[in-house]
Amino acid sequence: MNSSDWVITNPPFRLGEEFVIRALKVAREGVAILARTVFIESVGRYRNLFERMPPTKFAQFTERVPMVRGRLDRKATTATGYAWMIWEKELGGSMPQLMWVPPCRKQFERDTDYPSNAKAFVKRTA
Repeated sequence: MNSSDWVITNPPFRLGEEFVIRALKVAREGVAILARTVFIESVGRYRNLFERMPPTKFAQFTERVPMVRGRLDRKATTATGYAWMIWEKELGGSMPQLMWVPPCRKQFERDTDYPSNAKAFVKRTA
């Protein structure tokens, strides 16, 4: 079985549980997923994943993270909350540490992150 130190991913929501379980098998040090905050709201996911393998860190974004499929949009908005969920193997079994990702989008965002002609960009990627 191939392995890596870390597996870091934004899995498809409906397959997130399977991604984490598989990633924990191949990662030597840990796993980090970017997921909607509601990922932790499921009895089945609790029983299959969190009860046996809780994350060691849960880092909630304080800003909303707008993600738009297939394109970049500086003006996109969302009501969806996102968080990083992290499993560190050396700390396995410990209670998850809750933390926040402080507001930082404007600090890291650059004009060059966005195409100058959004319509042309959407046509090229569609």
